[in-house]
Amino acid sequence: MAQPRVAKRIRNTAETKIALELNVDGRGRSTIETGVPFFDHLLTLLAKHAMFDLEVKVDGDIEVDYHHTVEDVGIALGEALREAIGDKRGMVRYGFFILPMDECLGRVAVDLGGRPFLAYECAPVSLYVRDFNILLVKEFFRAFSNAVGANVHAKLEYGEEPHHAAECLFKCLARALDAACRLDPRAAGEVPSTKGVL
Repeated sequence: MAQPRVAKRIRNTAETKIALELNVDGRGRSTIETGVPFFDHLLTLLAKHAMFDLEVKVDGDIEVDYHHTVEDVGIALGEALREAIGDKRGMVRYGFFILPMDECLGRVAVDLGGRPFLAYECAPVSLYVRDFNILLVKEFFRAFSNAVGANVHAKLEYGEEPHHAAECLFKCLARALDAACRLDPRAAGEVPSTKGVL
């Protein structure tokens, strides 16, 4: 029987205090409290569409800006996922998804092979959803990519409405991670690399 792919992270800095729990093989359930309502919404979407069970509680310096909270959650989630998937034996490793969100179309491709790299293109007409600057989505993707050790290629192919653009990319990332984290019974016990190690 496979070991549970779960992890917990406590990340305390002078700017944020984060408690995070992740179950990769979950049901898409989440409890998210970051103090940033739109970011809560995006993380809820991520959990739902990746089929991750995710709990996140943050006490951050949101009176200064949302940047530290968004970036540090990306770091904590990336570290938790890296721990949960371990040596990646039996795992698919690669995943991609193309997703329509009303007038938006986005795509995300990931390689959980251990090497961080982010390619990111998103230029909606407006940058704000209320007071949330969607440039912070890139900061989340960058922090997550670096912490988990993944190639993440994300692009909004087209789209105008910033809420839809941000949702589109988070849902794409979720579906790509769901695909990459799946266990392939044909590769049970095998590392998904010709090197024999990742």
